[in-house]
This record gives sequence, structure tokens and C-alpha cells, in this order.
Amino acid sequence: MQNEQLLERCRQMFKNTLMETLDIEIVEITDDYVLGKMPVSPKVHQPDGVLHGGATVALAETIGSMASLLLFNSSEFTIRGIEISANHVKSIREGFVFAKASAIHKGRTTQLWEIKITDEEDNLISLVKLTTISLPKN
Repeated sequence: MQNEQLLERCRQMFKNTLMETLDIEIVEITDDYVLGKMPVSPKVHQPDGVLHGGATVALAETIGSMASLLLFNSSEFTIRGIEISANHVKSIREGFVFAKASAIHKGRTTQLWEIKITDEEDNLISLVKLTTISLPKN
């Protein structure tokens, strides 16, 4: 499948989901990583006016799970996140954050992803580790 077709497939999958609510989009797919972005606005702020950690983790899990799904490139599997941990190291009030998911382990059953969340100047906002599981669809 061509890269533009994959990006369109992702856009269609995001309709009427949390990803659409948070305006998350996939912007680049390569053999080595998946890159997504999300706008930082009051919609994803905590009461203190900075990006909410939960929104950050939702972005990370979305991009890591999409990376797992694209790894298998098959409608015979469903992907679920089974463990996630995040270290938030810098706050951000506006602009965009980018999530880059790179594989640490690409197993047939479980996959381990490192997701770096950065701002538009490539400053590290959060570092996330995600474990996904691929389950056969019944």
C-alpha cells in the first residue's frame, strides 16, 4: 500500500473516535517510525493552562498502536495497548506536539514502542513506553 493510501486509511479509522475529538493525525509513515501530531489548545489543557498528561498519553498510545497495526498490515489482527508509562519532562501551552513511535521490539504477539513527544522546536515534552498486543480477530 502506498504511503498516501496508508495516511488516508488512518484518517478514515479516526472518524468518530477520541482521535478525531483530540484532532490527532498521522503525518508520516516510514519503515522505521510513525509520526503523528496534535494541536495544543485549551481543549487539551489541564486547569493550569498546560497540556494535560492524559491527552499526551492518548496521543502516544494512538501513534504506537497505529505503528503496531501498520506493522502487521492485516485485517486479521486487532491491536490493544496493554501497558503504558510516561515521563512528562516539559510543559507546553500552545502550538503542536509531535509523537514519533519507534519500535524497540516487533514480536508476533507483543510489541514494544518508544514514543517521543516533542514540540515544534524538537524539545522533548514526554517520553513514553508502550506495549501492544496483537490478537487474532474471531
